[in-house]
Amino acid sequence: MTTFSIPIIETERLVLRAPHADDLPELTAFYASERSHMVGGPRDQVGSWSSLATRLGHWALKGYGLWHLTENSSGRFVGAVGIIDVPGWDEPELGWTLMDGAEGKGLAFEAALAARDYAARQQGLNGVISYIAHENTRSRALAERMGASFEREGEVMGKPCQVWRHPTLDLSEPALTTERTGQ
Repeated sequence: MTTFSIPIIETERLVLRAPHADDLPELTAFYASERSHMVGGPRDQVGSWSSLATRLGHWALKGYGLWHLTENSSGRFVGAVGIIDVPGWDEPELGWTLMDGAEGKGLAFEAALAARDYAARQQGLNGVISYIAHENTRSRALAERMGASFEREGEVMGKPCQVWRHPTLDLSEPALTTERTGQ
């Protein structure tokens, strides 16, 4: 049996943790929504289960991947953030997604900053990219707020997109988050 550990990252309002099977109902609802079309949707419950299993498999194969986000105040699963590196992609990507109802609170910004900081410090992935769909104005605004800049036109999953480059972080600065070991 292969075992691996997914670190748990804590921010002011969130816990970045391993995907869990009990996230499936919220994930299925998200993939049934129009918002999921920018991140590989729509998907039914079986497709959502496959996505959940793939997220865990990414951690096992690469040593990094997407964390699921739990909001401290409510305990609710509110999204995913982390580094994705799929065959055929230019390089590892910092990606983020929020579940319906979690937008507009700064949670994606908080989580993406934490994931980017951890990736640079612990996974050797500094100055990563984000693939952003042309019509995804909210993700572009988030990338800009994080200091990323438009690099070029690109393609991901057979669809045209923009490639945004995140700044290389100064690793002599203090870390943004607290980490604990977990699964």
